[in-house]
Amino acid sequence: MATILVAIVVVIFIYAVFSMMKKKGDVTQPSSGRKYGKWIGGGLGWAFGGPIGAILGFSLGSFLDSARIETNIYRGNARGDFSMSLLVLSAAVIKADGKVVKAELDYVRQFFLQQFGIVEAERLVLMLREIIKQDINVREVSEQIGQYMDYPSKLQMVHFLFGIASSDGQFDSSEIRVIEEISGYMGIASSDFASIRAMFVKNINSAYDILEITPDATNDEVKKAYRRLAIEYHPDKVSHLGEDIRKSATEKFQTLSAAYEEIKKQRRMV
Repeated sequence: MATILVAIVVVIFIYAVFSMMKKKGDVTQPSSGRKYGKWIGGGLGWAFGGPIGAILGFSLGSFLDSARIETNIYRGNARGDFSMSLLVLSAAVIKADGKVVKAELDYVRQFFLQQFGIVEAERLVLMLREIIKQDINVREVSEQIGQYMDYPSKLQMVHFLFGIASSDGQFDSSEIRVIEEISGYMGIASSDFASIRAMFVKNINSAYDILEITPDATNDEVKKAYRRLAIEYHPDKVSHLGEDIRKSATEKFQTLSAAYEEIKKQRRMV
């Protein structure tokens, strides 16, 4: 299976090829006016970049058919890999409940705005809209991401996806189910998934769920669980993805710390 890097770099190749083809008039069939850019892009993307390459290639081809994209969208680094993977997985979550909510698109737009600036963010959101129209094989895409993305980055990805699901003020069971599938296929432990879910979906034992323990855990077990997760969730683990993602990881870390403080207060721990 091709790496995420190859999957996205091939999009740049497709862009260059299509740009030349459009100048020659080879992408559009003269007799019917039908445009084939998205099909060529999807085929080349799959051949060189697996399921992610196919989805991004198809979407980029659609852009080129309508001449709506002018610059490359990929930066060629870990942050770019994370962002392009996020495009595809965000689309899977957004469309899970059968409707596209503006609040969810705005949540993704804000992330890209911080990463790339307003012009590129708008282009990426337009591309997201194209991806949403496609059938996404969640298993194939998630397994490809899971194979090459480091574990802390995958945890941050799940945290972000829950943020999308909660951006409209409510959780749909279909969205949570898709995020759980994505998490499992990426290779995230069920306990880690449950911990992140508890940060968003609250219940009487949420603080314990976040620490991946039960209410009957001893004080020593509470402390041990917090120390372990404090290392796992530390923002420095995703510093290679950029300062904005590190700030988002800080929110996750603070939620963990707040859960620990809540348990300490309940138990009068010192």
